[in-house]
Amino acid sequence: MSPQASVETIEITPRGPFSLEAARSFAGGFAPGIGGGGPVAKGIVMAFPVEGWEGSAAAHVTQDASGVVRVRIATTGGADSSVALGQVLRCLSLDHDGGGWTDVGLRDPVIGRLQERHDFLRPVCFYSAYEAVTSFVIGQRIARRQGARIKAGLADRMGDRIELDGTTYVAFPGPRRLAELAASAELGEVKASRLRGLADAALQGRLNTERLRALPRDDAIAELLTLNGVGQFTAEGTYLRGCGIVDEIPRDALDRDAIAEMYGLPSVDDTKLAAITDGWRPYRMWATVLLRVGWERARPGRSYRQPPAPRPG
Repeated sequence: MSPQASVETIEITPRGPFSLEAARSFAGGFAPGIGGGGPVAKGIVMAFPVEGWEGSAAAHVTQDASGVVRVRIATTGGADSSVALGQVLRCLSLDHDGGGWTDVGLRDPVIGRLQERHDFLRPVCFYSAYEAVTSFVIGQRIARRQGARIKAGLADRMGDRIELDGTTYVAFPGPRRLAELAASAELGEVKASRLRGLADAALQGRLNTERLRALPRDDAIAELLTLNGVGQFTAEGTYLRGCGIVDEIPRDALDRDAIAEMYGLPSVDDTKLAAITDGWRPYRMWATVLLRVGWERARPGRSYRQPPAPRPG
């Protein structure tokens, strides 16, 4: 039986163009690796542990014809509803002023065409730095779908159940529960030990999303690299996609061949790359994600090259 939840509805008027439908279609469907929830007949449902780690939340997000976004949110276990709402907005990149996002497309015709084609898509992020880093560690050296299945299994066995409007949703386990994780057939002792360590780090405040986001990039990544099982790729992904960073670009994952193709160039050297990406300021991460989506959908089945699997430890 699900604990009694506190339910409220909040209306948000996005600053700048925003399409919930574009978010629903992100990565071929609201990415299951992000965490609990996914696309529904009307809008998106989310389920996640709420930072502060007193409980979890479920949220049903919709958008009406006028552009107003409505968040119907239930919290349980003493979770702070304002923190939960902040996580919903950060996940959809609605916590930032997108009023200048259109201007990037006016300066850069490639981005402008992609904005029009993909409804001014904004990045869809993880619910928290904690959910991001645990997802990356679970996903090391296995297929994305397998990682999503493992996350869903952990949620079902160890996560909170939250009832919202007659439906029960399950969230990924918060750090107090994850700290009790035992090894399993799908999740060996090495990964289980790393996840327990990440749970301890979250309880110590070392994975607080807003604190990490406020740090200079190099400082945030250096802190993340001190965690067992976190290499450069995981640290950078946690910082960029877990903290909802707007004006940075990945250092290793931008595929220059894809940029060259999208911009009609024979090749892209460092100087040309800097010139192109500088034109995306102050939304370089948004433009990066949009460019990736546009390039991948231009030829379904291909994707950006990923760096080699991280070294153990």
